[in-house]
Amino acid sequence: MPEGELYHSAPIAIEKEWIDYNGHLNMAYYNVIFDRGGDEFLAALGFGPSYAADRRLTIYTAEVHICYVRELHLGDTVTVTSRLIDFDEKRLHSYNEILHKDGWLAATAEVLSLHVDMSGPKVSPFPADILPKLEFHREAHSRLPMPPRVGRSIGIRRK
Repeated sequence: MPEGELYHSAPIAIEKEWIDYNGHLNMAYYNVIFDRGGDEFLAALGFGPSYAADRRLTIYTAEVHICYVRELHLGDTVTVTSRLIDFDEKRLHSYNEILHKDGWLAATAEVLSLHVDMSGPKVSPFPADILPKLEFHREAHSRLPMPPRVGRSIGIRRK
């Protein structure tokens, strides 16, 4: 990932088993796609499989807010873009979009993740050597326009 730019995952093809009785991508598989793309982003930030194996530290998902924007179907190919919104000593706040190969937005996911010591497991601070990379990406991504779906809440709006 070029430093400071949005991360773009490898292309992901919609699989036949992911299609529901309505003829479109079942909602559970949007999570699968976000998970695959998100794992690539975390690896690019330094939190990949070797990080977990070597350091016994990893990232757990604490909360996800998905917005389904447009249906996906069998035969579609997508990518996931990811950006770091914020972080503190133990948490990451990221934002992801599923983009169709033709460029349109299919779904968004706002994610709060925890840095975890696998020996507990327990939430633990990021190691000092990780912080400069997180700071760099938070700063670079903060120069981009804030996505309108960041910070949304769920509720019925009454007039």
